[in-house]
Amino acid sequence: MASSSFHAVTHVVFDMDGLLLDTERLYTIAFQEICQRFGKTYTWGVKSLAMGTKALEGAEIIREALDLPITKEELLQECRIQQEKLFPTAALMPGVDRLVRHLHRHQIPIAVATSSSRASFELKTGRHEDFFRLFHHIVLGDDPEVEAGKPQPDIFLVCARRFHPAPRPEKCLVFEDAPNGVQAALTAGMQVVMVPDENLDKDLTKGATLLLRSMADFKPELFGLPPF
Repeated sequence: MASSSFHAVTHVVFDMDGLLLDTERLYTIAFQEICQRFGKTYTWGVKSLAMGTKALEGAEIIREALDLPITKEELLQECRIQQEKLFPTAALMPGVDRLVRHLHRHQIPIAVATSSSRASFELKTGRHEDFFRLFHHIVLGDDPEVEAGKPQPDIFLVCARRFHPAPRPEKCLVFEDAPNGVQAALTAGMQVVMVPDENLDKDLTKGATLLLRSMADFKPELFGLPPF
């Protein structure tokens, strides 16, 4: 049974960066290195503005916030050079493997909705191909049907439609780590469990349906899902 403060769901959608994979830390390393070349500091305040957005949108947010003397395209290209070295090392976040395999074993339909492009996704997931095969489908940020990136709801609505049969949005539970992703899920009409980085400003975590320190703390039965 779902808790009285939550509604039972039938489908689960996961963000990827910083939620399934420990890539947000790697993004931070890459952007810090680039920003330091120009005497700028890549802070968590700046990072939180860009988290969850499509790559070029995020680069423009960072460029503008720090007044970097390069174009958003140049910033993105510099970051990609760093990412090619860093992303293949990405590990699963705590509690992720247990929860995803539990849901898969109980035949709960699961999917991924990530702002990452196809090329970036493949860099990050190379070590985890068997794990990502557990998902019914994966929607990427450069998918032609995703017209607007997070915080717009497009990616979650597209993701829901690709289940067969497609559930109503309110029957989907989203897992997110980023404020932009939380807003996107809520706007889509879905409940959202937020698992933010401990460095994120607490004021940016208030909108979520449920706030957790780690995926390992999630209790599926709160949302009418099979308990561990």
